[in-house]
Amino acid sequence: MTTETEPQDLDWVQLRKDMGTAHHSETMSEKFSRKFYENPFVPIGCVATAGALSYGLWSFRKGRSKMSQRMMRLRIVAQGFTITALVVGVVMTGTKAIK
Repeated sequence: MTTETEPQDLDWVQLRKDMGTAHHSETMSEKFSRKFYENPFVPIGCVATAGALSYGLWSFRKGRSKMSQRMMRLRIVAQGFTITALVVGVVMTGTKAIK
């Protein structure tokens, strides 16, 4: 005797289909805007790190070793700022989710 029943382990597929009609898929630019609004210091720190690294390497290539050293030190500071901003953002998001 065979009965045609839908497997119970695939209920999530039907649930996803049901939610898919009401769920709005976020584009990359919308996600970037949302993430930038939530934690604007991370992209700023990334740009500062990349800028200090680029200028430091350019200074090294031009033979300006003192400026190159300063830029590499600034890069370390910018990386620390970026990591701190990431950690603060994660903690703030975590405490927001708990409330």
